[in-house]
Amino acid sequence: MAEENQTLPEFLLLGFSDLRALQGPLFWVVLLVYLVTLLGNSIIILLTQASPALHSPMYFFLRHLSVVELLYTTDIVPRTLADLASPHPQAISFQGCVAQMYVFIVLGISECCLLTAMAYDRYAAICRPLHYSTLMSWRACMVMVAVSWLMGIITATTHSSLIFTLPFPSHPIIPHFLCDILPVLRLASTGKRESEISVVTATVVFIMVPFSLIVASYARILGAILAMASTQSRRKVFSTCSSHLLVVFLFFGTASITYIRPRAGSSVTMNRILSLFYTVITPMLNPIIYTLRNKEVAGALHHMVKRQVSSP
Repeated sequence: MAEENQTLPEFLLLGFSDLRALQGPLFWVVLLVYLVTLLGNSIIILLTQASPALHSPMYFFLRHLSVVELLYTTDIVPRTLADLASPHPQAISFQGCVAQMYVFIVLGISECCLLTAMAYDRYAAICRPLHYSTLMSWRACMVMVAVSWLMGIITATTHSSLIFTLPFPSHPIIPHFLCDILPVLRLASTGKRESEISVVTATVVFIMVPFSLIVASYARILGAILAMASTQSRRKVFSTCSSHLLVVFLFFGTASITYIRPRAGSSVTMNRILSLFYTVITPMLNPIIYTLRNKEVAGALHHMVKRQVSSP
């Protein structure tokens, strides 16, 4: 490790301390959203585990997606709430910053891969129904989930090793509310240009490859839908994909804007707003989308509530 890093610098998270008028309202908004996120994703995990109607590959992936969302927000939000409660930038240790970024990357990449697996599941169900049980066997589903986590771990290990072996100033200030990849990388004393190119290239690859596979799956699905003679059949098939499509749009849309747009067009405030959206808001919206737009999940939820109310 470089000499400057041998003393392990302590980072300062700017958070929203430069926007003091917003800190109070933002604290309560983030807290409320976090509680809804915990409740919503916990309900999805419980429903997909307890309801026999949801014991299918699609909901198996959805359960793992909800686990990722719970861990993802818990990695970020409690620290953010503590920072919002203080009028001054808060310190985070070198090890704490490494840990937060590592978990953040593991879960972000795992979510990319899980969304890709869910798209493949829809492709297999709609375009290859006769082979569905073979293509989406429980063993195949377990392998897809394991690969999703493995890809997250590999990416997090390589990114963290590349970033945190660079030399940093003794008291660097991160213009963010979390130890995100680019804000931390740009604080390095030397070697940040080459490292930034490598990290951004790898990030783009890990975002665009899953997204391209999802687009390819839905291109085939669209072709199958258009080939159906009945309008009612088209609507029924499309309804099974609409929730997943909306979640994909939210996740990849914000991730692409954050990590792929040119640096010249970015600002500290905009970066924080975008990051707040995909680390806090999106994990709350996902279970709401699947509950409101998916009849099977909504039906399972209604059945569970009805059973609990009627039980003595």
